[in-house]
Amino acid sequence: MTEGVVAKWHKNVGDMVKSGDLVAEIETDKATMEFESFQEGVLLYKGVEEGKSAPVDGVLAIFGKPGEDFAALLEQEKNKQVSAPTPSIPETKVAPAAPAPAPIPVAKPAPVVVAPTTVSSNDDGRIKVSPLAKRLAQEKGLDLSRIPGTGDGGRVVKRDVDWFKPGMTPAFGRAVASGITSESFEEVSVSQMRKTIARRLSESKNTAPHFYLTMDICMDRCADARESINAVAGLKISFNDMVIKAAAAALRQHPKINSSWLEDRIRINHHINIGVAVAVDEGLLVPVVRYADTKSLTQINSEVKVFATKAKEKKLQPADWEGNTFTISNLGMFGIDEFTAIINPPDACILAVGGIREVPTIRNGQLAGSSMMKVTLSCDHRVVDGVTGSKFLQTLKGLLENPVILLGEASI
Repeated sequence: MTEGVVAKWHKNVGDMVKSGDLVAEIETDKATMEFESFQEGVLLYKGVEEGKSAPVDGVLAIFGKPGEDFAALLEQEKNKQVSAPTPSIPETKVAPAAPAPAPIPVAKPAPVVVAPTTVSSNDDGRIKVSPLAKRLAQEKGLDLSRIPGTGDGGRVVKRDVDWFKPGMTPAFGRAVASGITSESFEEVSVSQMRKTIARRLSESKNTAPHFYLTMDICMDRCADARESINAVAGLKISFNDMVIKAAAAALRQHPKINSSWLEDRIRINHHINIGVAVAVDEGLLVPVVRYADTKSLTQINSEVKVFATKAKEKKLQPADWEGNTFTISNLGMFGIDEFTAIINPPDACILAVGGIREVPTIRNGQLAGSSMMKVTLSCDHRVVDGVTGSKFLQTLKGLLENPVILLGEASI
């Protein structure tokens, strides 16, 4: 972090603040943290307006005695930012900020709304409508007076009834749909989270020589095992939980996949901490399931659910997303069959998991349907070679296609 935002102030200038009081909420690149004062005194000055960004180690607030002059202290702090910073501030009255930027609201341009044309009618008030359109409207229970006509002289014809939806007006003929009819756009500031994602993934893609390995995995037996587990144990184990468990078991057999490039050395991790990509409104967070190879499916399922909830509420703490040794990104639930993912530093690999789909296969000489899932392993070629990555995928495939081996490793 180099800058941040004060999401909310809980104290006003002139308020008495005690040590431990909640002063402000600081939005970091991945979470909103509560800033509790470690000073006592009156809040004399706010260094950052609510919703505004400031650099790390900038002045967040000044506390002191009522009416105390803090101008000299503030001037001294400004001079320190221009020159080399000093270790501390006299009397430690300045609370350092650790803010993080939030999007600055930008007014959205109002859409241009064009009123639809009035349905044509005869001079005596009767609606111009063809007999067929009239009958169709009656069958559908539609009010003819609300259906714009596109026939001769505004006559309501069959296509008008077919295309009409209550509350909407068709965009053809004399009728004009409500919407934006001139060029317009909005711009929003880049959040700290999006800046961090952009910086880290750009560094990863431009620094690590990526290569990709894709494999099909039959999930028939995995689906049967999951259904049985959920029925007997009353649980809701997901396919993603099974992939995490299988990946952790495979990493134990292929430690080079569980490694990091450190320029002059390669770190082969003995512990297995799997990062699980979670989508949030502003980007992507990767909370970590620690020691995943030692945990049961139930434990993995519970942790991932908690992480997903905390991520969406921006309540993840640094300890939740640090220390990954391998990452899994699953877009199968969004209907994505196959994709490639950018390696999440400092990992050497990331596994992209697609959706499970029914495909025709030949089984024992007979045509049959199978549930297939594509996975793609992105590898850092500085650490992992093609054969090493392929052997890992073979092991992963064997575990998911024979889940009895996987389930035998730990209790449900």
